[in-house]
Amino acid sequence: MNTIKIASLTAALTAAFMVAPLFAEEPKTDGPAASPAAKPDEKEMMAKMMEMAKPGDNHKILADMVGTWSYKVKFWMAPDAPPSESSGTTVYKSIMGGRYVIGDVSGKMEMPGADGKMKKVEFKGMSIDAYDNVKQKFVSTWIDNMGTGIMMLEGSYDPATQSLTYTGTAEMMPGMTSKVRQVVKLADKKQHSLEYYEDRGQGEMKTMEINYTRKK
Repeated sequence: MNTIKIASLTAALTAAFMVAPLFAEEPKTDGPAASPAAKPDEKEMMAKMMEMAKPGDNHKILADMVGTWSYKVKFWMAPDAPPSESSGTTVYKSIMGGRYVIGDVSGKMEMPGADGKMKKVEFKGMSIDAYDNVKQKFVSTWIDNMGTGIMMLEGSYDPATQSLTYTGTAEMMPGMTSKVRQVVKLADKKQHSLEYYEDRGQGEMKTMEINYTRKK
């Protein structure tokens, strides 16, 4: 283990030991003296923290996405409107010993111009996907050049359908919050898809569908 990691873990444990007495129950004064609260075992806590830091089988599920993919996306502005379509490339890389997978997305996206006509503009996005051993949940974050926020979703994996289902919220405008559900279907190592649903207060609707094909 490198020196920085040891220092960080030691600092975390030290802080935990210093804070713990602040939340300990005050001793009773009108009865027999209570026995002092047992202090957490430092070695045991260190061992648990080290175990939680290890990547496992759930991280391998995400690792299967590592590589370069071409994608085609459909985007619906309204349920009865025809979808706009675009394409691009996504590159997934594993970092920090397989603990996280970063996705780098680039392509073109159709957007309405000042004259009301649709035109293609450059699109850039980035995702970070992981499995949080402490929360026991998959976690996904997303940023792109069409906004300034960071979307964060949490979810689980269903081995029967080979799919990851994430839920969360998105706020596109102040006070306009939508419930979000994202389903990633891992068909095989050559293809996978993403379906994105939003509930803007009038029921859930699919607003985006992306199909990925691994590049040779």
